[in-house]
Amino acid sequence: MSVPRIHFDATLTAGAELSLPEGPARHVAAVLRLREGAALTLFDGRGQEAAAVLVEVTRKRVVARIEAVEAGRGESPLAVHLGQAISKGDRMDYALQKATELGVAAITPLYTEHGDVRLKGEREAKKLAHWQGVASSACEQSGRATVPTLHPPQPLGEWLASRDEALRLVLHPATASPWSDRETIERAALLIGPEGGLSPAEVDAATAAGFTPLTLGPRILRTETAPVVVLTLLQYYFGDLG
Repeated sequence: MSVPRIHFDATLTAGAELSLPEGPARHVAAVLRLREGAALTLFDGRGQEAAAVLVEVTRKRVVARIEAVEAGRGESPLAVHLGQAISKGDRMDYALQKATELGVAAITPLYTEHGDVRLKGEREAKKLAHWQGVASSACEQSGRATVPTLHPPQPLGEWLASRDEALRLVLHPATASPWSDRETIERAALLIGPEGGLSPAEVDAATAAGFTPLTLGPRILRTETAPVVVLTLLQYYFGDLG
């Protein structure tokens, strides 16, 4: 049985005893059914992880003692910032989960012309917290010690204006641009549109912002499938899947 990994946003110091927050504590005690003496790995979400052992497990409290701390080893040398048009239901969760598993460094949910999801105020804050939980859980599963930066949703135009990555790609099935090798890069930006695709004006705006249109063949991919395919290619050519 593999050692469970738990995201715990706290300073990890060898020898320290930490009381797990309610959510992780419930998962350890009620879901995993771990008891005193069980081993687990804690990671802070910022690149550090710790080998730990449970020293107290009760209905009200779960305490872990940190045995050793080291740098996490699950990060790609390629930092990709994903601009993902917000989609309905589980589609967005799937896209963020798989992007995290594939090593994305940052994610910005985007409002686009054809996107029919609009979030405001408390609803936006709750959705952002939910997405952060999705990314955190994906890190627990995939072995990453750094949770991708999840930016608040913003209009596509604002996101495009702040991009300066060496490689910028927009998935656009109306073009015939082939995938091509480039010299080694360290940072990339990837723009994925909504279910209805980006509008012609949005594609023009992305191109004006230095994005290269990219097609992935004759089949049109769903908005939650597209980032999985493109991130896999990026990690193969420039990251740690090659």
